[in-house]
Amino acid sequence: MNPNLKLKSIISSKSAALKGTVEIPGDKSISHRALILGAMTIGETVISGVLKSSDVLKTAGAMEMLGAKIIVNPDNTWSIFGVGVGGFAEPDDVIDCGNSGTGIRLIMGAISTSPITATFTGDESLLKRPMARILQPLGLFGAQSLGRSNGLLPLTLKGACNPVPIKYFSPISSAQVKSAILLASLNAPGETVLVEPEKSRDHTERMLSAFGAKITIDKTETGNSISIQGQPELQPQKIFIPKDPSSAAFPICAALIVEGSSLFVPDVSQNPTRSGLITTLLEMGANISISNQRDFHGEPIADLEIKHSNLIGTEVPAKRVVSMIDEFPILSVVAAFAKGKTVMRGLKELRVKESDRIYTVARGLQKNGVEVEEGDDYLKVYGCNGRVPGGAKVETFFDHRIAMSFLCLGMASKKSVGIDDSASIETSFPNFLELMEGIGANFSPLLD
Repeated sequence: MNPNLKLKSIISSKSAALKGTVEIPGDKSISHRALILGAMTIGETVISGVLKSSDVLKTAGAMEMLGAKIIVNPDNTWSIFGVGVGGFAEPDDVIDCGNSGTGIRLIMGAISTSPITATFTGDESLLKRPMARILQPLGLFGAQSLGRSNGLLPLTLKGACNPVPIKYFSPISSAQVKSAILLASLNAPGETVLVEPEKSRDHTERMLSAFGAKITIDKTETGNSISIQGQPELQPQKIFIPKDPSSAAFPICAALIVEGSSLFVPDVSQNPTRSGLITTLLEMGANISISNQRDFHGEPIADLEIKHSNLIGTEVPAKRVVSMIDEFPILSVVAAFAKGKTVMRGLKELRVKESDRIYTVARGLQKNGVEVEEGDDYLKVYGCNGRVPGGAKVETFFDHRIAMSFLCLGMASKKSVGIDDSASIETSFPNFLELMEGIGANFSPLLD
C-alpha cells in the first residue's frame, strides 16, 4: 500500500475489474460483546477473530480498567480473565470510548447495576451522540447519571447499589439499547423483561445463551419480547468471531458496480438480523451466490461469491431497516449506479449515527452528479444506470462508513471521487485501504 494513503485526504479513481479472495476482519459488534461478557465470567475466555480496530481496542482497554485481565496470545487469540457478574472494580481514570457508540452504551449497561462510579467521554463525534435513550432505562434499575442535556458526554454514571429487575417497552428497535439493558439485568435479581417493536441485531442474546445465561425470546403482539434471569454464573467460553457483514458490504458492493469484477468472500456472518443488505441487493438483481452455510457458537456464517451486475432500483421496506442500519450509505452508492429509483424509508435513526447519514450521503451524491431527494426519515436515489459523473470531494464528518462508501463510488464513476478524511476508517476496518488495493482499487493521496 502507498504509505502516503495514511494522509488525511484520499482520491479514488476508476478501477479495473476487482478480482480475488477477500478476507474480511472479524465482526465489530460481536467483538465488543465477547470482550464484555468474557470480563463478566470467572476464568479464562478465549476469543479468536477479534477485530483489532480502534473502537474494539477502546472496549478492551475499558474492561482492563474495570478489573479484567486481557492477553493477546502469539496465535492472535485473545484471553480474557474475568471478574464475574457484579465484580467490576471502580476505574481510576475516565473511560474514553473514542468513536464507539456501541462500546460506550454496552459498557454503561454492564456497569450500571454494580456499586461503582465511572466517568465516560469520547471523541468529537461521540460527544454529539445521544445517550439518554439508554440512561432512562438504566435509571429504572437504580443507576444514576450526571451529564449534559440529553445525556450527552462527558457524563458520570453511578451504578445501583441495590439493583432491581425491570420490565421495559423500548420505543425503538435498537441493538445498542437492548444490549445495554440485557447487560444491566445480569446483576439485578429476578427476571428482567425487554420488549422492542421489531427484532434488532441479536448477537447479545445469542452470546448470553452461549455463556450460560437463562434467556427466552418470544414474538408477542407488542413486539419482540426477551426475558432474562439475573445474577447467573456465566461460564468462560471459546468464541469464534465470524467476518463482519457490515465491513464485507464495501468490497461486495464495489464488485457489483465495477465492470468485470468477480470476488470470493469467505466466512461472512449470515445472522438474519444482519441480512437486510444482501436481501436488498438480490432484489436489485445482484449476482451473489451463497454457499457452505454453517454455524459457529450459534452464529450462522457462509461463503459469498459476487460478480458485476446490472442493477435495478428498488424500494426498501421500513421494517427491514433494523437488519441493515449500517449499510445504507453503501447501498445508496450502489443505487446511484442502478437503473431507476431506489427508495429507502424509516431511516430516522441515521440522523444520530457517527454523522447525520441521511444528510451526508445526500450531499455527497449530489456533489457527484446524482439526483437525490431527502426527507426527515427517507432517502430517494435516482440511479444513473451505470454512468455516475463523479468528480467531487466529499466531506465525511469523521464517519467511517461515509468515507468507505464514497471511496467505492470513485472506483466506478466517470471521474475520480475524493474524501476529506480517511482517519475514521481505523474505527471499524483498519486494513480497508490495503485490502481494496489488493483486489484492484486505485487510491492515491489527495493534495489540498
